[in-house]
Amino acid sequence: MKSYLDLEIYQSVFQLAAMVHRHSNTLPKIAQYELGSQVRRSAQSIRSNIVECYGRRRYKNEFVRFLVFAEASLLETEDHLKMIHELYPDQKWIALFADYQKLGKQLNSFISFVEKSWKTDNR
Repeated sequence: MKSYLDLEIYQSVFQLAAMVHRHSNTLPKIAQYELGSQVRRSAQSIRSNIVECYGRRRYKNEFVRFLVFAEASLLETEDHLKMIHELYPDQKWIALFADYQKLGKQLNSFISFVEKSWKTDNR
């Protein structure tokens, strides 16, 4: 693995963040600046924390710590998506919510893998 770009979890997070960004721009203007901005930031935070955790991969505890930050941002994103769907019902929000639930499972599996099997090269 040469880069965070090689991580399957990063690729999934990146695609979902792009979808959230595109969909949030279709909200009514007032929601674009309130809920839309919040959901975009939380989705981007997941991505940013994955990148940052990769930068700390030599230190397993730091790696896991930033993965947990990503998980917290994921839960925040799910909550924003639920609220948006409540206020502006549309199947795309339900689909995104389901995609984030799948991502949550993928992220939890990755956290478990890192906790149990990640080999660091710091001596």
